[in-house]
Amino acid sequence: MYQVPTQSLTMDEKLIFEKSKPGKEGCSLPREGMVSSGLESGIPPSLKRTAPPVLPEVSEPEIVRHFTNLSRCNMGVDTNFYPLGSCTMKYNPRVNETIAQLSGFRDIHPLQPADTTQGMLKLLYELERHLSLICGMERFTLQPAAGAHGELCGMMLVRAYHKKHGNGKRKKVIVPDSSHGTNPASAALFGFEVVVVPSNERGRVDRGTLDRVLNDETACLMMTNPNTLGLFEDEIVPIAKLTHERGGLLYYDGANLNACLGKVRPGDMGFDIVHLNLHKTFSTPHGGGGPGSGPVGVSKEIVRFLPSPLIAFNKGCYTLEDSSPDSIGRLKLFHGNIGVLVRAYAYIRSMGSAGLAQASEDAVLSANYLRNKISKAYDVPYNDFCMHEFVASAARQNLKGVHAGDIAKRLIDYGFHPPTVYFPLIVKEALMIEPTETEPKETLERFIEAMLAIAKEAEENPDIVKKAPHTTVVGRCDEVLAAREPTLCYQAPK
Repeated sequence: MYQVPTQSLTMDEKLIFEKSKPGKEGCSLPREGMVSSGLESGIPPSLKRTAPPVLPEVSEPEIVRHFTNLSRCNMGVDTNFYPLGSCTMKYNPRVNETIAQLSGFRDIHPLQPADTTQGMLKLLYELERHLSLICGMERFTLQPAAGAHGELCGMMLVRAYHKKHGNGKRKKVIVPDSSHGTNPASAALFGFEVVVVPSNERGRVDRGTLDRVLNDETACLMMTNPNTLGLFEDEIVPIAKLTHERGGLLYYDGANLNACLGKVRPGDMGFDIVHLNLHKTFSTPHGGGGPGSGPVGVSKEIVRFLPSPLIAFNKGCYTLEDSSPDSIGRLKLFHGNIGVLVRAYAYIRSMGSAGLAQASEDAVLSANYLRNKISKAYDVPYNDFCMHEFVASAARQNLKGVHAGDIAKRLIDYGFHPPTVYFPLIVKEALMIEPTETEPKETLERFIEAMLAIAKEAEENPDIVKKAPHTTVVGRCDEVLAAREPTLCYQAPK
């Protein structure tokens, strides 16, 4: 096979092509008796290959070791503490993975007749009831494929509700200044005008400003509770009352629900529409672009607008039934990301109500323990009792020229994945830390020691922090170049 000039390859490509030797094979294929499938006759001539592909020639052990070693260069929740704020990178029980791979779930086809998929439909029906009970909602749709997709569904429900009630002029969506970026983006994408309300000195929604902006043009108020600072909006009941008095709906971003499980329900707080992130709260792999699931729950008044179809149980049989004529229609082909839904169901059933409540208790306890210990060396602008996460600041370290991003990169040298940095935007040099409920106290102690050590380095030897990481295969990258000229797909060497 043609030997590729290594100077035209990336580092990863060089590593494998340098192992390439003519005649090596990583698989055994029959030399004779190969029968053409005939499929190539349908390929346009312009798309047919005129030369053999440029591939390395390596043995199976070599290529397995190559990719295994590459994987060991990455951080993941299976190898490292992953305290990403507002992302809930918890360890997920492997039994849920096993359950999702059972043939009865894995091998069925969505176009099978309902009488052959009763087990799957029963699971989805019961999952919807569990989520409704957990959140205090009347019903849920399981169709949305991710949190942002759930937000879009929510905005569609808001518009359908107001249109049905003759309130077409309600075109404004209010969001706090600490909201997740997807909140204003989802509202704007669907044609709403976004109105931002500031946080008060306690890090909560400023009720005075909210009172002034709520009017007959308000479609809904989008909130996360606890909010993105990790603080519980303790005035949520009067806020809900005020919003409803002005004719608006209250929308709950469920990204932080894992702080409230078994303790307080969005429906009891006064929310009308709820989206959940099953990949954050209910045990599914998170990160790398998926998979995700963003079920949306609604109060009784909004059920009629839910997407079609919904799962019904009549006369001992589970069926997919079209919703009311006011339904916003189908949002996703078939009935959602089934593998994610199965994992969530398994998690809820195995944990039970007491287990879910304990998960929230442990997450809150861990976050407050870290906050208390880290606040000795880092500023915590809203240093109040937090829920499952908190936001520290590197403003003190910034006086020595050390930024939040530098601290994040230095943490890699200590064996920890960085927390979220520079978000929320209302905190200067933000370090958003979420320990989750799955980490033992020993791990939290090691993380505290690392954070305190880095604070001392920033004071005494800031260069070691500003030039981190020092122990990784790839050092500090040119982030500006990576943002402006990203390599988004594989390019074969020429």
